[in-house]
Amino acid sequence: MTMIDIERLDHVLITIPTNTRKEAIRFYTQTLALEEILGNHPNGAIWVRFGDIELHIREEDIHQNNSARHAAVVVKDLSAAKAFLQKENIEISFSSVIEGRARCFFRDPWGNRFELIEYDK
Repeated sequence: MTMIDIERLDHVLITIPTNTRKEAIRFYTQTLALEEILGNHPNGAIWVRFGDIELHIREEDIHQNNSARHAAVVVKDLSAAKAFLQKENIEISFSSVIEGRARCFFRDPWGNRFELIEYDK
């Protein structure tokens, strides 16, 4: 294996300042008329449909060094992707469990965060 086999973009997580959740819900669901994906999402995130992908919105302290912002892609084989990252000495991190999918995160050398997802079959 020489690379990560990516199928498609799944979602993008953006951040908003703390204590602006209600304004964000109003903006994305009323002003932009995006459909909210209801559920108990990790870290209190708001999920909306953004065309063919999901937009995840989460409150975050703007002074935080390691932002949670990231792009997430679906991969064909998460185990193989993790093995590739480990071979390249790229640190893998994990987060909360989301039912129906396995996932992990990594950062590029500049601190940009990426999520790799494999949905249960």
